[in-house]
Amino acid sequence: MLWSVFFKFKSDTNGATAMEYCLIAALVALAGIIAFTASGDSISATFADISEDFCTAVGGSFSLTANGSGSCTF
Repeated sequence: MLWSVFFKFKSDTNGATAMEYCLIAALVALAGIIAFTASGDSISATFADISEDFCTAVGGSFSLTANGSGSCTF
């Protein structure tokens, strides 16, 4: 009885494809999290540079605070 249940469970392939898709989705999400975390500082620096360029283009003075927020003063 127990062996027949075991072999029946072992040969059942229903849901295997869904499980594979879940594993692929988890790997893609993990890769995205790692990529966005690694590039976070460079993206922040790029936006700060763009903000400074816009500010000086209109005659202002740009300052970046310690928490990462910037302001343009005239």
